[in-house]
Amino acid sequence: MAKKAKKEKKISGIRSEFKKVRWPKKKEMFKYSIAVLVCIIVFALFFMLSDVIIAFVRTLLEG
Repeated sequence: MAKKAKKEKKISGIRSEFKKVRWPKKKEMFKYSIAVLVCIIVFALFFMLSDVIIAFVRTLLEG
């Protein structure tokens, strides 16, 4: 019986926490998605450029 009461208390706690969550609107979600994609592209270009530079320097040093 005590297990059931603990479980119900835990579930009600979860429900109350979910009520505190502010979910993003569609417009905000679109902005966040664009920001993430831009960051991914910027970092991909940075690492690609770094790789090209390191490979070039390596070829100069090797011969």
